[in-house]
Amino acid sequence: MHDHHSHDHGHTSGNFGTTFAIATALNLGLVAVQVFYGVVANSVALLADAGHNFGDALGLVIAWGAYVLAQLNPTTRYTYGFRSASILAALLNGMILLVATGAIAWEAIGRFFEPHEVAGATVMVVAALGIFINGFSAWLLMQGQKGDLNIRGAFLHMAADAAVSLGVVVAGGLILLTGWNWLDPTVSIAISLVIVWGTWGLLREAIDHSLSAVPSNIDPEAVTSYLRQLPGVSEVHDLHIWAMSTTETALTVHLVRTNEGTDDAFLMETAHDLDHRFGIHHSTIQIETGAQECRLAPTNVV
Repeated sequence: MHDHHSHDHGHTSGNFGTTFAIATALNLGLVAVQVFYGVVANSVALLADAGHNFGDALGLVIAWGAYVLAQLNPTTRYTYGFRSASILAALLNGMILLVATGAIAWEAIGRFFEPHEVAGATVMVVAALGIFINGFSAWLLMQGQKGDLNIRGAFLHMAADAAVSLGVVVAGGLILLTGWNWLDPTVSIAISLVIVWGTWGLLREAIDHSLSAVPSNIDPEAVTSYLRQLPGVSEVHDLHIWAMSTTETALTVHLVRTNEGTDDAFLMETAHDLDHRFGIHHSTIQIETGAQECRLAPTNVV
């Protein structure tokens, strides 16, 4: 039996530690401004938004902490390091975002029955500041959100906040022009639905990752076909593909290989191909001369 590990670990491009630090500092600054003007302008809406933004700053800290943990080296107990912290952070951020959105929607429904006074100019100006800070934070995180579920969670948080602030400004402006107070809760509910629609995919993927499902960007049938056509391979079994983190994928497999002896060159080339063809960064390949039954062989497709 032979094992081979590919150690070509893929990481999201760019140093997002600095990005998280800037975005967190900006959002905590926004919270301070909202609390100050909320008290000065006697605006419950602004104070509520400050609380919401503080929750999002906390979400950024969670994503940032997971990003830092993912960079740490493995230990004798945590043999994969702390890479999967990024999966937990994405799951937690998705849940926080849904709860926060639910709270916004609940408040909006309440305002249909108990209309509030129109937001003043101060509230609109501070909300406009929120668009800028949250939009800028989302732009900073945009580069990494495609390749990293954890960063995507933080990106969605910031983009959602920018949308909420934009809704406050637009609704406030229209209400000042028309006097239609019902526009405020209507816009809030519309934005909430958009956020839920955007968050659902993040949450579903984070749950899949936490259950060690094959990542959605990898076709397990294609991987099996590739392994079957390797020289001398008569059977492929015990194949498992799962997310080690929100950016790295691992694979273990048993190959029955009877025709030819196995050397390091075969193992290294296979691991290299799995990385470059399928984005599987850490592969463990076990060579056998006879098939063994796999207890974890899939029985149905989910």
